[in-house]
Amino acid sequence: MKAVARLRNCPTSPRKMRLVADMIRGQRVDTALNILKFDPRHSSNRLEKLLLSAIANWENANEGESLETANLVVSEIFVDSARMLKRLRPAPQGRAHRIRKRSNHVTLVVDSLSTKTEKN
Repeated sequence: MKAVARLRNCPTSPRKMRLVADMIRGQRVDTALNILKFDPRHSSNRLEKLLLSAIANWENANEGESLETANLVVSEIFVDSARMLKRLRPAPQGRAHRIRKRSNHVTLVVDSLSTKTEKN
């Protein structure tokens, strides 16, 4: 059974978040946690919390099963663009440049390996 966790309006640009998300896509949960724990990028801390939340959601949905025997995998993770704050920065000769402060939405889906092999 799948478990989903979402992170909404995270104040990091989607491009920077996708770099970290691409590293854990398709990885086993314990491997993904190790990758995120030792990655120096700022967005890896937020994704680590999101992955732990998805694991907790899976445990709540599947109370009879143990986490060790389930072989959980990060089956899907995608980063979408969210709202953009627009600010103005003064520029020479009375002009102004627009600064776009980007944010993103992250959706992480955790699934067990056994259910993926049963479907195929």
